[in-house]
Amino acid sequence: MYLSRETALSEDSAKIGHYLAILGVYKDILRHGTLDVFQVEPKYGSKGNVEPDMFCIFRKHGITGRTPFFIEVQNTFYSQKVMTQKLKRYEEIYRSGLIAQEPWQPTDRPPIFPIVLIISGQRYAIDDSYPFRVIQAQSFTQFMQSLKPAKPKEEQRPKPKTASQLKYS
Repeated sequence: MYLSRETALSEDSAKIGHYLAILGVYKDILRHGTLDVFQVEPKYGSKGNVEPDMFCIFRKHGITGRTPFFIEVQNTFYSQKVMTQKLKRYEEIYRSGLIAQEPWQPTDRPPIFPIVLIISGQRYAIDDSYPFRVIQAQSFTQFMQSLKPAKPKEEQRPKPKTASQLKYS
């Protein structure tokens, strides 16, 4: 593995796996669209406040709209308590109005708070009481597939019998 001299990580750092997971999500996102903004671990507010694994503004292929996301990539199991505390910090930053002052905010309509997307194999009990959207998925691709309308199931009709099946019935 190559690490530059300026890198604060050691070759055996536990963060390497986390950064590789972030890279995997980045590559997954690019399969579905483009990114106008992409930041790894941006800090919002004072120490101990919100620090998502990534902030991005996503533009789906063929669509003109842009969607901001705070993405949490959970490789390891977080307890329900830790996840709840993390979401409470997002709620605090939401109420502070800090995100409304970001330079990427639209000037022609009200400010947007990013969707909080939790990418994890673990499902957390998250209610809908937050003043912003919280979505859970196992991958960005799964999240995108969840947005597609479900295909109606075809009625199960018996297939007509063939001539050879009719002979022996």
